[in-house]
Amino acid sequence: MLIVFCMLFVLRIGYCTDDQIFMTKTAHVGESVTLTCMRQKSWNPGNLFWIRLVAGNLPEVLGATFTFDYPGVNETPRITAKQKPGQFVLHITETELSDTAVYYCMKVQQLSLTFLNGAFLRIKGPEPNITAVIQDFPSEPVHPGDSVTLQCSVLTDSQTKSCPGEHSVYWFRAGSDESHPNIIYTHRNSHDGCEKSPETPSAPHSCVYSFSKNVSSSDAGTYYCAVATCGEILFGNGTKLQIEEKTQHTILLLLCAALAVCVIVIAFLIYTIKKKTCNCCQGDSLYGER
Repeated sequence: MLIVFCMLFVLRIGYCTDDQIFMTKTAHVGESVTLTCMRQKSWNPGNLFWIRLVAGNLPEVLGATFTFDYPGVNETPRITAKQKPGQFVLHITETELSDTAVYYCMKVQQLSLTFLNGAFLRIKGPEPNITAVIQDFPSEPVHPGDSVTLQCSVLTDSQTKSCPGEHSVYWFRAGSDESHPNIIYTHRNSHDGCEKSPETPSAPHSCVYSFSKNVSSSDAGTYYCAVATCGEILFGNGTKLQIEEKTQHTILLLLCAALAVCVIVIAFLIYTIKKKTCNCCQGDSLYGER
C-alpha cells in the first residue's frame, strides 16, 4: 500500500523520502496511542498533515499544522494533533477497534508532497475465552419424518478475561449441493444448557446447546454450530446428516427376508433329498441280504 501511494503522488506532485519511517504498532482497546512525526524549523514554510487510511474509505485528515512553530491544536473527543518541540504529534485516547488503520504524516510545500512517517496501527480486542466447540453425531440412520437432535458443546475457560457481553450461538446448514450456508436456528439465551462444576470454580464451563427438528429428504447436508463472541465467529467441526429414504430401507429389508427364506428352503430341500437317498440305500441293502 505504501509503494502504491508513493507512486501515485510521485506521478502527480511529490515524492517519498529515502529515510521514511514505517512502523507497526499494536495496542489494546481502551489504551492510548501516540504517533510522532519530525518537524524541523529549517524547512521552508509549508504544512504538515496526519491522515488515516482505512480500506474502502477515502483518506481522512486528522490534523494539520505548519512547519514553523504554531500553537494551534486540532482536537476531537478522542484524537488530538498538535506541535511539540521538533515534532508533530497525533494522540489517540481510549482506542477502539475501528482505529485500526494506516496513518501517514505528510509535508506539503508548494506543489511538493513528502511522506515523512507511516504507521500501521492494530487495535486488539479482548481474546475469546472459548477453548473448543464440539458437535455430536447422530448414532443411528435418519429417515424422512424422524425427529433429529443435534448437540453442540461449548467449552470456555473461566480464567481467561473475555469481552463484555454474552456469546451468541447459531446453527448453519450447508446443503449437499454445496450451496452457501444458511442460518436455520439461533439460541436466544446463551445461558441455556450451561453447567459449571461447583467443586472447582476455576474449571472450564460446559455449555450444551441442542437443536431438534423433524427432517425431510431436503434437510440432508452438513450442520455447523457457530459461536459469535469478541468480534469473532468460532465454528464447530460440523455434523453431516444423511437422510435415508424409507422405501429403500424397506426394499432392503424385503430382499434380506427373501434371501433368508431362500436359504431355508434350499436347506430343507437338501435335507429331504439326502434323507430319501439314505432310505433308498438302506432298502437296497435289505434286498441284497435275501
